[in-house]
Amino acid sequence: MPSPIYAIGDIHGYAAELERVLTLIEEDGGPEAQIVFLGDYTDRGPDSKAVIERLAEGKAEGRNWTFLMGNHDRMFSWFMEDFPRHDPLLLVELNWLNPRLGGDTTLNSYGVSVSGRDRMSEVHEKARAAVPQSHVDFLKTFALSHQTPDLFFAHAGIRPEVPLDDQRENDLLWIRKEFHQYTAPHPKLVVHGHTPVDSAMHYGNRVNLDTGAGYGKPLCAAVFEGEDVWVLTQQGRNRLRP
Repeated sequence: MPSPIYAIGDIHGYAAELERVLTLIEEDGGPEAQIVFLGDYTDRGPDSKAVIERLAEGKAEGRNWTFLMGNHDRMFSWFMEDFPRHDPLLLVELNWLNPRLGGDTTLNSYGVSVSGRDRMSEVHEKARAAVPQSHVDFLKTFALSHQTPDLFFAHAGIRPEVPLDDQRENDLLWIRKEFHQYTAPHPKLVVHGHTPVDSAMHYGNRVNLDTGAGYGKPLCAAVFEGEDVWVLTQQGRNRLRP
């Protein structure tokens, strides 16, 4: 029987939900459980700073945790550079600080208030002073994907019919339509987040664990043993079938 591997969907700044599902995982698999975090740790929710601190703390403790990059994490990281970068997959008039994306709430968790009247340069200067360098450095350590013999983990998904080792960063962080509409088998079962659904979904060739925590809904944690999948609940494991 393959060793269990756990995965957590998009957290989006909800530190209390993160603690809740970490407790579920520890109760199911113990403190040494292997966990893959599917990205989007920040934005929209109120406690992005606390989420980053908790994850970085786990890494420092040597936990068996793998952190994948989400599109929101990349936007945060790029904003914190010497000269903020605009994500090429965003509309020109839409930037990370827009409430639709939630960068304003992330900076607010660091004590930086953002309003529509603020100049980008002023917000950037305040953010560079408020966000600890250790957090900025942590954002740069995230992987784009993670694989086991049976599973391929990525934030958004993959481009169908492209070898797993040849996937492009923008697809791993942003893809939706082409990936969602593809129903044939992939080389491995793909585990992803990025696109909110009402509950964890198994589509046969992929599993979506983004259950809308960024919009105040419960965060999802799942456990995989080979290609067998269960969602963790207060009552234990619930089998997730295609």
